Amino acid sequence: MFPLKDDIPTHRRPLVTVALIAANVAVYFWQHAAFPSFQASIFALGVTPAEVTTGVDRWPPSLVPPLATVLTSMFTHGGLAHIGGNMLFLWIFGNNVEDDMGRFRFLVFYLLCGIGAATAQILTNPASDIPMVGASGAIAGVLGAYLLLYPHARVLALVPIFFFIQLVWVPAVIFLVLWFVLQVLGGFASAGGAGGGTAFWAHVGGFVVGVLLVRPFAGRIWRVDEEGGWRHMDPRSRDPWRRRYR
Repeated sequence: MFPLKDDIPTHRRPLVTVALIAANVAVYFWQHAAFPSFQASIFALGVTPAEVTTGVDRWPPSLVPPLATVLTSMFTHGGLAHIGGNMLFLWIFGNNVEDDMGRFRFLVFYLLCGIGAATAQILTNPASDIPMVGASGAIAGVLGAYLLLYPHARVLALVPIFFFIQLVWVPAVIFLVLWFVLQVLGGFASAGGAGGGTAFWAHVGGFVVGVLLVRPFAGRIWRVDEEGGWRHMDPRSRDPWRRRYR
């Protein structure tokens, strides 16, 4: 399934989400313009587990110290399809999570999820000399937060049915749980592989961190009101009850 949009409107402009998308796109163009080759940009900005665990920057050298590549890798991508898919997911799910958390909290949350995702991938293979790039680990954390904040939302997705592709409104809980299960299965299937590919455990780690951090960062408590609609209580709001979905 490939998401196109959700049915939850936002109440304020998602400035941080837009800024993160712009930063990722800017870095992608910089990768093409500022390095001898696109592959060189991956080694310069990506996070290599063996370098982080040993603290030794191997050849070819990184642009920043090994530990700092945990952050630079979050804004670096390996191709047009890679960044396009990641930014679509960030836009669909990030704007609503930012709407709930607030801009500064959302930015901190996003970065922590990205750090958690990189840590999870490093722990699965600390001796790997393959650089990892992409915002998908941090975005996975956003998906985890969205699952808890908007369990009754719906996602319009492209769904392959036999030889045809249909547009189907899928409950967010089904879409996101299925996505997470596929990442776990992909992680086990790729265990022991020596080559590159999708960093499934980064996705799993980022998602789990997002689930764990959503409560302290969003501070939402969901309840069913007397009309059968879903409302949340925001302790930071002067109007503690605000309808979000019904």
